[in-house]
Amino acid sequence: MRQHGYGRDTELTFRMMFTVLMLGCLYIAFIGLLLFAGVPWFFVLAISIGMAALQYYSSDKLVLMATGARIVKRVEEPRLHAMVERLATIADMPKPKHIAVMDTPVPNAFATGRNPSNAVVAVTTGLIGRLTDRELEAVLAHEMAHVKNRDVAVLTWASIIVIAAGFLMQMLFWVSLFGGFGGRDSNNRDAGQFMLVMLAVYVGTILVYFLSQLLILSLSRYREFAADRGGAVMTGAPLQLASALAKISDDMYRIPEKDLRKVEHANAFFIIPKLKQSGGASLFASHPPVEARIERLRDMQRQMEQGLRG
Repeated sequence: MRQHGYGRDTELTFRMMFTVLMLGCLYIAFIGLLLFAGVPWFFVLAISIGMAALQYYSSDKLVLMATGARIVKRVEEPRLHAMVERLATIADMPKPKHIAVMDTPVPNAFATGRNPSNAVVAVTTGLIGRLTDRELEAVLAHEMAHVKNRDVAVLTWASIIVIAAGFLMQMLFWVSLFGGFGGRDSNNRDAGQFMLVMLAVYVGTILVYFLSQLLILSLSRYREFAADRGGAVMTGAPLQLASALAKISDDMYRIPEKDLRKVEHANAFFIIPKLKQSGGASLFASHPPVEARIERLRDMQRQMEQGLRG
């Protein structure tokens, strides 16, 4: 049986669209700032697009290298392959190119790749050993939803403004370090005006970098909620994913610190990061709080049950 739609969460869709709109406005403001200062904006954006394209087309290889995850064939992990094939059929999408296993006691999973045909879905040995088959399938469905939603592509191209602002910040820093803001000619009116303009551009670039980071992190959190929803629709069992998220989150605190440090570089890719963040720190988190995700999944289960009774 194939699944031809994920179902809609209107509020979540609106929030994602609004965030993308704000990013678009920030792009326009940033280009306007570069034009005002006479900075070659096309050069800055071209470099940034090139860096993003490199990341986009090699994301699967880079993540596998960074995490040490090993691609496994069907003969090695028949259960994982069977689950992923079944989910791909339900979601009406190609089976991901690779399935990988990361040898670590940290229970987690991730997906990467620019499109479904070039995707990698990976789980850790710690996850396989801790979850039931249905919970493991629910986690795989979440990762498959990321692939189907092309989240790597969305977040990579959305991040161009961060790359551009970061590149310009470094360029302006080195210019200022070697007196390029007119500091040696401070008695000259033109030199003084140029220094003020460059200083304004520097401050503006820092502001753009900060705001774009916040917006992209917000978008990342919304994409996690969307992947939870998509995975739950795929399996038809929101509570299985809720149970898996609770287990992963609780078990994370029982993992030795030395093992957590070994996978710290993969934190942004994981279904649950290794550290909880609350309060103001949650603004800088790539994932929403686990409690909020579980509550949404429980609400979804209630809606499903009401639909069946209706």
